[in-house]
Amino acid sequence: MTIPPIPAAGDAALDHALRAAIDGKTKPPGSLGMLETLARRIGLIQQTVQPRIVEPALLVFAGDHGVVEEGVSAYPQSVTWQMVENFLAGGAAINVFARQNGCALRIVDAGVNHDFGARAGLIDRKVAHGTRNFAREAAMTLAQCAQAMAHGAALVAEMPGNVIGFGEMGIANTTSAAAVMHALTGLPAAACVGAGTGLSADGVRHKQQVVERAVALHAGARAPLEVLAAFGGFEIAMITGAMLEAARRRMVLVIDGFIITSALLVAARLQPAILDYCVFAHCSDEHGHRQLLDALGVQPLLQMGLRLGEGTGSVLALPMLHAAVNFLNEMATFESAAVSNRSAG
Repeated sequence: MTIPPIPAAGDAALDHALRAAIDGKTKPPGSLGMLETLARRIGLIQQTVQPRIVEPALLVFAGDHGVVEEGVSAYPQSVTWQMVENFLAGGAAINVFARQNGCALRIVDAGVNHDFGARAGLIDRKVAHGTRNFAREAAMTLAQCAQAMAHGAALVAEMPGNVIGFGEMGIANTTSAAAVMHALTGLPAAACVGAGTGLSADGVRHKQQVVERAVALHAGARAPLEVLAAFGGFEIAMITGAMLEAARRRMVLVIDGFIITSALLVAARLQPAILDYCVFAHCSDEHGHRQLLDALGVQPLLQMGLRLGEGTGSVLALPMLHAAVNFLNEMATFESAAVSNRSAG
């Protein structure tokens, strides 16, 4: 599969202009903290000192995982399709937060083990009725992985705005994300595996053992796409493709929690410059997320104890993106407000 190159987001001249514009506002240098960093990042992505937030959207991808057969989740697989129904009915947390923050929401069947039929509001891109059990065989073929990534890219190409977030739903997908993280970073499985939907301590230990055995079974999977095919879900592969296309289109990527960041890990191993286009919404309470953020060398905006998924953290971070571009565009400068910039004494 050919992955088009992603260029660095900005250049030295634009970076200097953005820093000057930010420092020229009526405030002490650096006093808006991470909002200043965020404004600069969005400006670099959009290649302007007057960035805008246009029609933000969130794509929620749902898919099932064969590894659920290993008893790695506190919930049955049927919860995946039931939660998709909840999304379509507008009753999930992500529906509430998207409405609140003026964010368009699209629900995608990437590979749910359920037949929904033609449904208003559901985008059918089902690759198969869930992946295979990666504790015994590869989760998907390389061809299926490429198909899922292509679907994700095509969906992003249809989005009209310049800010995009990604959500997911899939019972056992924290196990998939942990295996991807373990395989690609080399961090111990104990650093990657968490409680997911609420496993007991014994359940977490069992899940860790499943991940360790699976990664050993697929030791020959080393390249990013090989790892993604061996352990990923159709929703994770679709998100990876969507992220690569979004960065290629110079969109702002708002990254949610553990599963979404595992998809980004694959994308970053394929195209490292994609990190220039990312805003990390929050640090999840899922055990492996902090270690994964550290492995990527990035800093999240929020720390709220979230671990729901669905893209909730991304949508909750949207007001911060609006604040960042609004202060850069609307706040007075020392010169325009006739305010002294530095103390004469």
